[in-house]
Amino acid sequence: MQADLFTAPAWRDALAALREQGLLRDLDVAVAEFLHRQAPEAEPAALLLAALTSGQLAAGHLCLDLDEPGLEARLWPAGRPPALDGLLPAASGDWPALLNGSPLVGAGDDNAPLVFDGGRLYLRRHWAQERAVAERVQARLATGSAPDPARLAGQLTALFPEPAMDGEPNWQQVACALAARAGLTLITGGPGTGKTTTVVRVLGLLQTLAMQDPAAPRRLRIRLAAPTGKAAARLTESIGRQVAALPVAEAVRAAIPTQVATLHRLLGSRPDSRHFRHHRHNPVHADVVVVDEASMIDMDMMASLLDALPTDCRLILLGDKDQLASVEAGAVMGDLCREADAGRYRPATLDYVRAACGADLSPWAGDGAALAQQTAMLRRNWRFKDAPGIGDLAAAINAGDPRAVERVFGAGHPGLTRVAGDSPHDLASRLLNGGGENGEGLRALVADAAAPAAGDPDQRARDLLRRFTGQQLLSGLRGGPFGVERLNRLITDHLHREGLAGDHDWYPGRPVMMTRNDYQLGLMNGDVGLTLPHPERPEDGLRVAFQLPDGRVRWVPPGRLDAVETVFAMTVHKSQGSEFGHVLLVLPDRPQPLLTRELVYTAVTRARGAFTLLEYGPPSVLAQAIKRRTWRASGLAERLAAGAPLQV
Repeated sequence: MQADLFTAPAWRDALAALREQGLLRDLDVAVAEFLHRQAPEAEPAALLLAALTSGQLAAGHLCLDLDEPGLEARLWPAGRPPALDGLLPAASGDWPALLNGSPLVGAGDDNAPLVFDGGRLYLRRHWAQERAVAERVQARLATGSAPDPARLAGQLTALFPEPAMDGEPNWQQVACALAARAGLTLITGGPGTGKTTTVVRVLGLLQTLAMQDPAAPRRLRIRLAAPTGKAAARLTESIGRQVAALPVAEAVRAAIPTQVATLHRLLGSRPDSRHFRHHRHNPVHADVVVVDEASMIDMDMMASLLDALPTDCRLILLGDKDQLASVEAGAVMGDLCREADAGRYRPATLDYVRAACGADLSPWAGDGAALAQQTAMLRRNWRFKDAPGIGDLAAAINAGDPRAVERVFGAGHPGLTRVAGDSPHDLASRLLNGGGENGEGLRALVADAAAPAAGDPDQRARDLLRRFTGQQLLSGLRGGPFGVERLNRLITDHLHREGLAGDHDWYPGRPVMMTRNDYQLGLMNGDVGLTLPHPERPEDGLRVAFQLPDGRVRWVPPGRLDAVETVFAMTVHKSQGSEFGHVLLVLPDRPQPLLTRELVYTAVTRARGAFTLLEYGPPSVLAQAIKRRTWRASGLAERLAAGAPLQV
């Protein structure tokens, strides 16, 4: 139907009003304008819904779920904009009818720019990615052949000589058994549950089985990856120690890599492009790929990863399903691990695991789909045995129980502190004077960074970077009085006033984080560097030292870095993949939509030994954050649940 010429300005006026109120971005308005040019006959309502669908991506949603309860309240929390009157019905339940017959909307088997599927409205690219991920996950679950569990039993006993504790299954051993029998395995668990230990033993098992195969012995090509440079560096550091202690033959240990690449490096990034060098027609050369910190992977990256792996390549995803979802659209790890807590293992899985390692998983029996049969959740925490308060606090937050959180804070755990702040200005003094693992503040770190270098400059840079991780200030917000932008300005101003930062933007001790990939320098978004005097010629000025995933230090002139930000304070999102001796989390003076259970849990679990909550508002701010769960509109979990059960 030809749009009424008199209504054409109305939908543009409505888009402009939504943009002025911050409910849409310029990009979302441009999407609607583009679609109008492609299909001038499209009804205004369809164009408005297209803009709203595009706008969902900014909040991490893959689609506009028209069946979502309370959708209207979420789209416009301050009330429905009057500009929509006469263009969209007040109830979102009436919106699907507006899409019928629209030239912009298809069912997936055509080239329409929008797809309406299962009550969800998608931009076609994101619908295609979601469907491709679901299909490739199901296809990978069906690949591989399960070895005789009796053959696994001896190997697993050698890899796990320690007896099971408290009669509970050894979930690390269970994960190894599951990983041996299919092309995809998910290993999830909180920090300190032994995900790295587990995956190293998985690799030892798989490599042993391959190298000792009586029919066709071979050495598996194994690749290790993580979403960010920080996460890759951390895994590289820890995995080397684990491999060295692995109770397998020396030839097997030598065949397990210890270097971890970023996902962008693994897939072969192309500068100024979202496409990669590796894809289905030029796959990654690997028999096994392990990806750590998988909760940080968005739908776009997961689709690219699955597209780039050979069909016979095993994929093992490690991550904490309860952490924050990816910054970009999707909550892929959460959707993949939807049944992890309950297990829902079918009889064939129970029998296989019992025969392979003797574990009784009957308390976790059920009728789970294929993916549930390849998911292992590690349930025993080892990291917080010396800091039980952090472990108890993380568990209370994860349970969504504000009263339990209050009890943990009131229990007097050493290293667990709750402080009522007067204003953000008091943070600068706190951080300058102390707060690190050894009571060291930023004043000492900045002063030592400016001191004349002695010894190996690369080792000095590594030592200073390690000291910098002794404490970290986090906030869930970027802007506003309690956001990281203002907090970094306050701390920097204090350093300037005390003469520790000179009169320039660049000074020894300034920590910076890359905010986008720089392929020429080999630095990725999220990499952290520390500003230091030139390693060989201090008179030549400053350089920024970055520790690469393989342990080498890269020295970069500050003028070469045009995409960095100061990170005395960083967002909780940016802290993922890192850990710090002491974490200080700033909570603002009032509730914010971005403050969620997953955000607070992620912040707490970045701490190794101490956690301080800095509250600038009433206790209800924390309570409301704990009760508010992150939710992202997606059909991935539904598509995965429809898959056929795995047969062993």
